[in-house]
Amino acid sequence: MNHDAAESGEAHYKSVISVDARRSGQYDDIDRPRMRAQIYRVLETAFAHARVGRDALHMEDRGDGVLLAVASRIAVTRLLGLWLVEVHEKLRAENRGLRVPLGLRIGMHVGPVRHDERGISGRAVDLACRLADSSVARELLDAEGADLVMVTSQSLYEEVVSGGGKFIEPARYSSARLELKEGEVTAWFHLPGRPAPDIHAGSTAAGPFAAALAEAAQTAADFAAAMPRSTAESPSEAAPAPGHRSDQEGTHYTVHGDMSQHHDNVYQQSVHIGRTTDRDTGRPKGGTT
Repeated sequence: MNHDAAESGEAHYKSVISVDARRSGQYDDIDRPRMRAQIYRVLETAFAHARVGRDALHMEDRGDGVLLAVASRIAVTRLLGLWLVEVHEKLRAENRGLRVPLGLRIGMHVGPVRHDERGISGRAVDLACRLADSSVARELLDAEGADLVMVTSQSLYEEVVSGGGKFIEPARYSSARLELKEGEVTAWFHLPGRPAPDIHAGSTAAGPFAAALAEAAQTAADFAAAMPRSTAESPSEAAPAPGHRSDQEGTHYTVHGDMSQHHDNVYQQSVHIGRTTDRDTGRPKGGTT
């Protein structure tokens, strides 16, 4: 526990870090303790290698993750640089040979934090947790097959990440707009050891997942373009009821039963319209062709 905030209820600026495990609900009661032990080994080893003492840390267990507050005397650049590198390297070592590798989502923000006898609170805490739990972070981790995704707040990116530093490469971060309970915010996403993630504007999808969605959308658009145009030439014209046809002389008729309605079509090869029946029984073989 961090004892820097001796006065209960007073706000102190700290680095807030929220760590969540990927798809924690898929771990059964036997594997869950192993997953939790992994998370703590990764974090504690990284803090030790980054020379962040236990007296500078407040740690709260979250079942499938950990909530941390780091004293302001620890440079934020050390956390975004050396500490993050150590987390990634230790995580990779832990995952070697595992059938289900551990994936971590980390959200980070700096702001005022209040301590009480039960833990920490404040908007900085809420934001860090929301960033780690965001849909973009979840999809990035899955779509890219990554071990780790770091998500920073807009202010943290502007004030620290954008300036660079040891092990900090702002060019490897990508931004996205997130809809949170508190409103819309900008967040910055980083996959350690990889180029800046490809996050498409207006979508929470990323990487290959977004490419697949875009390809499916294009296929649907091409199919729609190849379909015959509707008899209603503009949105202002009322479309006729299904099966109802009016010719230019004002004659109206309704198509139903075994009849079908076809008009304004261009066929590129011979077609058969109607039921296909078996020659011996006379029964339909299936639908129309």
